[in-house]
Amino acid sequence: MSNNWNEYAAGWDSNASVIAYADNAYIALKNTVALEGRRILDFGCGTGLLTQRLAGTASAVVALDPSHKMIAVLENKGLNNVATIASELSPNLLDDNRLLSPKFDLVVASSALAFVPDYINVLKLLHQLLDTGGYLVQWDWHKEEGEQGYGFTAQQISSALTEADFAECSVSIPFSMQADDSSLDVLMGVARKA
Repeated sequence: MSNNWNEYAAGWDSNASVIAYADNAYIALKNTVALEGRRILDFGCGTGLLTQRLAGTASAVVALDPSHKMIAVLENKGLNNVATIASELSPNLLDDNRLLSPKFDLVVASSALAFVPDYINVLKLLHQLLDTGGYLVQWDWHKEEGEQGYGFTAQQISSALTEADFAECSVSIPFSMQADDSSLDVLMGVARKA
């Protein structure tokens, strides 16, 4: 997967739709959970458009993405309270990478979880990285039951969060994106580690 994303790294931050998605996700996040002074993991951070916004209020952000080129773009932004990891998320990474300890107050995943090969297992790993009472917030494209392509139904997100042992799971459509002559809804899943 990371090789495919590497191809997009150079022009990612100049894509108006990508910037708008990050802006909308950040606004929805600010209206959902407190960000001030939080230790945050940005899972699937890409070039750090959301990371950059989070860094303004968080105490620290760890940005994780498998694309080395995307991470390089983020590192060039010189954000003082942001540390990066260019890797897939795995049990070994949880055990071996000191940046993943202590646990996080918040994990965000903006248009990332629909692209992982095993959604449930990644959610379980993210659950392990959260402190008790911490939140996971994800945004992904909304798709109807049986529809092809990347994204989830609201039921898929809700069921997966519950299966990964999260509590207080909710799914909403906080914003939509325009594409050609149509509107694409974005789902936001929010859950807490009990």
